[in-house]
Amino acid sequence: MKRILITGASGGVATLIRPLLRADYRLRLSDRLPVPDPVDGEEVVEADLGDLPALRKAVAGVDGIVHLGGYSVEADWETIQAANIVGCNNLFEAARLERVKRIIFASSNHAVGFYPRSQTIGIDAPVRPDTRYGLSKAFGEALAALHAYKYGAEVLSIRIGNVGEKPLDRRRLAIWLSPRDLVQLIGIGLEHPDIRHEIVFGMSDNDRAWWDNSNALRLGYKPQDRSEDFAEAVLAADDGKSGDDRVDLNQGGGFCIAEKM
Repeated sequence: MKRILITGASGGVATLIRPLLRADYRLRLSDRLPVPDPVDGEEVVEADLGDLPALRKAVAGVDGIVHLGGYSVEADWETIQAANIVGCNNLFEAARLERVKRIIFASSNHAVGFYPRSQTIGIDAPVRPDTRYGLSKAFGEALAALHAYKYGAEVLSIRIGNVGEKPLDRRRLAIWLSPRDLVQLIGIGLEHPDIRHEIVFGMSDNDRAWWDNSNALRLGYKPQDRSEDFAEAVLAADDGKSGDDRVDLNQGGGFCIAEKM
């Protein structure tokens, strides 16, 4: 079995997908925080994204990387810069130095959050980040392109919507991604023979989607879960009206007004 490194392994997304990934891969788990409940066959290597030598040790000898690490909501610039700009660059540099080519980069819908919900966009739409956090994900996608075309990396950037067992509100009916569909996308990024630098949207089979995910389908993605199965209950509980058009009309929702100086 191939060994893959998961950064940000103490986070919620990693916790959801680790049991599914263990069926096909040996997992090396890395975070600056303690990783909860490692099981037999999971190797834990603590590393801060700001520490390049520690990251090199975490990366050494793996067949691929799933980069979930970093700061996952809006914050002041210093926090975002350290975790998502410097930290992401360190991760890609560690992979280059240790000759690990396959990288799955957890990008975000917030790289394009200021597109209106009335517009369907594809991966070729210019970035419109809704936060410093979203800006950092756009940076990560550009960094992936640099490493792909200059250094020979093979990177799949997944613009993740929202990962969970079910969509929790009206907005997430459009962007929901089930854990097993995320694992399928990760598998494509790790195994597809023709990856150089690809961007896909991380969503399940969502009837209300705002994104054209044809690039993921071209790569063989066949989502197994549907947000519409939960729609009746979600719509009964949430009218989708916050009173602020920036939240209600833009794809990024509340991130479009998030501000932390």
